[in-house]
Amino acid sequence: MALAASALTTAAWAVNDLPGGPAVRQFDLPQPATRIAAAQQDLHVMMLWICGVIFVAVFGVMFYSIYAHRKSKGAKPADFHESTTVEIVWTIIPFLIVIGMALPATKVVVAQKDTTNADITVKATGYQWKWGYDYLKGPGEGIQFVSTLDASQRALSDAGKPQGDNYLLKVDEPLVVPVGKKIRVITTANDVIHSFMVPAFGIKQDAIPGFVRDTWFKAEKTGDFYGQCAELCGKEHAYMPIHVRVLSEEDYAKWAEAKLKAQLAKADDPNKVWAQADLIARGEKVYAANCAACHLPNGKGGGAIKAIDGSALVLDADKGKQINVLLNGQNNIMPAWRQLSDTEIAAVITFTKNSWSNKTGQTVQPAEVLAARK
Repeated sequence: MALAASALTTAAWAVNDLPGGPAVRQFDLPQPATRIAAAQQDLHVMMLWICGVIFVAVFGVMFYSIYAHRKSKGAKPADFHESTTVEIVWTIIPFLIVIGMALPATKVVVAQKDTTNADITVKATGYQWKWGYDYLKGPGEGIQFVSTLDASQRALSDAGKPQGDNYLLKVDEPLVVPVGKKIRVITTANDVIHSFMVPAFGIKQDAIPGFVRDTWFKAEKTGDFYGQCAELCGKEHAYMPIHVRVLSEEDYAKWAEAKLKAQLAKADDPNKVWAQADLIARGEKVYAANCAACHLPNGKGGGAIKAIDGSALVLDADKGKQINVLLNGQNNIMPAWRQLSDTEIAAVITFTKNSWSNKTGQTVQPAEVLAARK
């Protein structure tokens, strides 16, 4: 019965290889999608063979010596203190081995760090717990968005029912780049240290608050490729995936044009005065996309996460207090949300001040957020 139950559980949780992501029972590095990743894999194999040969040779000689020169066979220990020849040999041979390993490794490391002449530059900003992308240079310049774990994935996790080949890797909006173009990724962070890692591209670069680092990749084929934040960054660390979609140049140009048009259409005038009902409707969507994961859809929170429903801060007549928390974070638990627009912050605050048992009647306008941001 136990074996049958185990088989049923295994069948229920069965997954397949995820192209561009992890494979089932994967032992080797992922299938490379860039030349750098392929070079890293070649280095990995070469180093493995060299270390394997050294391991077999050293332990082979050691065990042979133990066996062939044991006391029971009457072996007599050699009586000498030093040998110039042996000293020279065991210095030169390891030196040559190290040089043989270092030269190809150095070549790859130098290539990894060469971020010059990029076709597209993207800034990746780590937030607790999502990634913000800003296209700084090249086709698509001016595009900005935040990539968050898809809400359906979080619901599956909360229910304890993992399913799908892309479990905890699906995002609401992936980073999109063209194939065959050099993409420079500038990394930084808004709160704590994160790390931008996409194994198929052979890249892993820490994102540090107050600093900028960079890396690059040039995808050799189209498709979807997955990674995750590789630096323990807090309780939601497991919910911070990276999804890169590589398109043909033609498809990328179409995506960038459509994205810029949509972004321009959504741009809000911070000086516009909104009706409270419109702000609440807008704020409900912002809350569901960014706040509900921690504070829960009912605003009750849990554990270290404070409830919004009935919160003294939310009910306070001084709206500036809640604006300050949204802009700057609080107690190293509540992250700053400066990446949201003035209108989005005003809308979500207005929503929380007038939802559940919070019936303050207060409205926050985008201009108030803009003034506090300065």
